Amino acid sequence: MTTATATVGGGCFWCTEAVFQELAGVSGVKSGYAGGHMVNPTYEAVCTGRTGHAEVIQITYDPEVVSYADLLRVFFATHDPTTLNRQGNDVGTQYRSTIMPVTPEEAETARAVIAEINERGAWGAPAVTKIEGLDVFYPAEDYHDDYFARNPNAGYCRVIIAPKVAKMRKEFLDRLKRRPAA
Repeated sequence: MTTATATVGGGCFWCTEAVFQELAGVSGVKSGYAGGHMVNPTYEAVCTGRTGHAEVIQITYDPEVVSYADLLRVFFATHDPTTLNRQGNDVGTQYRSTIMPVTPEEAETARAVIAEINERGAWGAPAVTKIEGLDVFYPAEDYHDDYFARNPNAGYCRVIIAPKVAKMRKEFLDRLKRRPAA
């Protein structure tokens, strides 16, 4: 199996992690921080909005099963890319919509997928998603791993994360690792 990584931020990393964990071809998702100036940031520091970092996820995937472009299509379908530095009640640059390519080809693919969703009018407004090259990915603290799976009944999980996962399951049913129980 060939593996590659993709790094994206679409607001709270608990939401994006839960969505991508169910996608066929994805072998791992790690929450973390990237795009800022602080070395080895903590969750508490990033939450202040003063580190420059965004909450991101790093997706490990098999490009023979799921393409980088298709990862981005799932990304755009499951968060609002039209709100600058905001996802729902989460406000600040740490919640920005961002794609962090590591090659010129990935950057070009990101621009093409953004153009595609804008042309389709998928969100009714143009995407403000930033394309910012990945410099360093800092893994988040372990207690963020599998947050939704470990806390499905927590209020935030039921109200915010569960609808995103449900939307992904509905829109990408043919791309799931396994079909959800009815």
